[in-house]
Amino acid sequence: MKRSHLIGLAGLGSLALFLAALAFEYIGELLPCALCLWQRWPHRVAIVLALIGVVFPRAVIAWLGAASMLVNAGISLMHTGVERAWWDGPQVCGASAAQDLGSLSVEDLFDTTSGPQLILCNEAAWHFLGLSMASWNGLACLVLAAIWIAAARRPA
Repeated sequence: MKRSHLIGLAGLGSLALFLAALAFEYIGELLPCALCLWQRWPHRVAIVLALIGVVFPRAVIAWLGAASMLVNAGISLMHTGVERAWWDGPQVCGASAAQDLGSLSVEDLFDTTSGPQLILCNEAAWHFLGLSMASWNGLACLVLAAIWIAAARRPA
């Protein structure tokens, strides 16, 4: 398989995962936490890199795609650890967001129609075969990183 085809395949994988995350959010009504949102950024980067790499199939683009997926796998591992209480999450996972509630009035706090929604990073909203969405994203990112690496090692 040509380098440009592998780059396109990896980009389509990131696009599929990104669209799945949006579907879970907007169709399944599973609101994302801060770490969930962080995991979307490397997919965005990979999609843009794939668009460039299909036209200009350079090894450096493929290596950057692999790096973006490895970063995403790292974020996913961190998120999985927070969900399983292996370690604490960053402050954006609830502590600082809860502190922001102090600036709200009593009426705002009891308003159930438009009040803030805190989604904690340590509560997995969805599981399949014992793994959370963050865990599945991490595994998928490792597969996509392998495809990007194969593309980088393939002659143009």
